[in-house]
Amino acid sequence: MSNPFTKFFGINDKEKEVASPEVPVEETIEVETEKSFVVDEVKEIKLEDIIPNRFQPREVFEAEKIEELASSMRTHGLVQPIVIRNHSQIEGKYEIISGERRFRAAGKLEWLTIPAIVRSYNDKETAAIALIENIQREDLTPIEEARAYNELMKIFELTQEALAQRLGKGQSTVANKMRLLKLPQEVQDAILTRKITERHGRSLLSLKNSEQQIKLLIEIIDKELNVKQTEERVASLLNKVNEQPKKKFKHVGKNIRLAVNELNRVFKTMEDYGYKYEKEEEENEDYYVVKIKIPKNF
Repeated sequence: MSNPFTKFFGINDKEKEVASPEVPVEETIEVETEKSFVVDEVKEIKLEDIIPNRFQPREVFEAEKIEELASSMRTHGLVQPIVIRNHSQIEGKYEIISGERRFRAAGKLEWLTIPAIVRSYNDKETAAIALIENIQREDLTPIEEARAYNELMKIFELTQEALAQRLGKGQSTVANKMRLLKLPQEVQDAILTRKITERHGRSLLSLKNSEQQIKLLIEIIDKELNVKQTEERVASLLNKVNEQPKKKFKHVGKNIRLAVNELNRVFKTMEDYGYKYEKEEEENEDYYVVKIKIPKNF
């Protein structure tokens, strides 16, 4: 049986470039991927030799859940071994592929070793398994899910549309989650720690100014605003911006007006694609100034 993750994410296509021309590509990869499924021997591995998965999208492990799992493992033992691989960068160490919560619970119990199955996965396969397995869990936060999507897109060089197809999700679902990554870090952390909901975060996206977003975030938490109240506050702030009198051109030539109008069209396109920026316009006697500030991590 071939590895479903390599086939699913098209690693075969990438490996065609290095496969020997005398050997059919499908046969070569079939043999390689089967190796990872042959060795299913359960071994006792020292906890100190195991390192968490660097591709793990889950950033918050609830202490209460780990304690509950540890209590169950104390009574019944470990029902399912964790899955690990030889670490690709640190000799003599193993990296978790799946089972980090079981690993953490074993640490709570002060076990010296843990039952584990050693598999032969490369970095891409390890990343795919860790990310996809966690995406399928319902308790992953929206920010963790968005970061997992982003990581998969980078690792496998996929567009949002291609990623959505491979995961069996709607493109709008993936796009809406990933838009949350445009929020300031403070807002992302609030969603990550469940201080506010995903819908709160999506409401804040309507504000273009990060300072306004953070200020309203504090208000949401302090006053315990629900989503509807948050949307009303956002609408109120946007109305204040729209009510400000627009600067008028004074004695500006036709060519300058055309140039500024063209710039405004560019800015509108950026807004449509969700890019954040800050713009300042200043009219002087001899020239017209347009300043734009775009974050590097947009």
